[in-house]
Amino acid sequence: MSIVMALRGVHAGYGSVTVVRDLDIDIHAGEVVTILGRNGAGKTTALLTMAGALHTQRGEITLLGAPDKSGLSARARKGVGLMTDDRSVLFGLTVRENFRLAGGTLDTSAQFPELERLRDVKAGLLSGGQQQMLGLAVVLSRRPKLLLIDEMSFGLAPIIVRRLMDIVRNVAAEGTAVVMVEQFARLALEHSDRGYVLVNGQIGTSGRADDLLRNLSEIEQSYLGVDEPTLAAAETSDGSTEP
Repeated sequence: MSIVMALRGVHAGYGSVTVVRDLDIDIHAGEVVTILGRNGAGKTTALLTMAGALHTQRGEITLLGAPDKSGLSARARKGVGLMTDDRSVLFGLTVRENFRLAGGTLDTSAQFPELERLRDVKAGLLSGGQQQMLGLAVVLSRRPKLLLIDEMSFGLAPIIVRRLMDIVRNVAAEGTAVVMVEQFARLALEHSDRGYVLVNGQIGTSGRADDLLRNLSEIEQSYLGVDEPTLAAAETSDGSTEP
């Protein structure tokens, strides 16, 4: 598989504050890579750096085989799609208008048939699960070469999370490279090829997803902590988990 993006010795952060250090990450076409870590470990910072929303302080990023220092909009034109943790939709626009603004159409969202009947509904009136489906469908309508997803499962019912994960897996099978920042370690790794665990802004451990799954209890104790959520806990939660 060809490498879509590679990070070598990357340091990044906000202003003069460094949040992530010495990141060496490869992302291949057709695979799903999950980034795990405690809150504040630098997961979102790493993802925003890949997207071009944050510039590297040190190190190098290559995109499609060439060194790349461009920003968010330029990387988007080169095929990098970013789905942020705020669901990446404009709540005041209808489903159809969100697609139109992104340059896509509902025809490109065959994996989300329910969006067709909601085409004239404003995104702000959709349930949390429907908004997340819309956000993912809109990003996919641009047919990205690299898809970056930040906390897709946040606040959603487990059945919706599993469905979205299955869709991400299908997207990768069609050749798209995918990087997910996720809170549900087990479910994310079950849908991934490889994983990286960040600790205080650095890679604590990494490997094939099946190897990380076999050692997940140890990883949770050593790197993630007991405060990390599990899908089983979410299934019994009374939180905002509308489909």
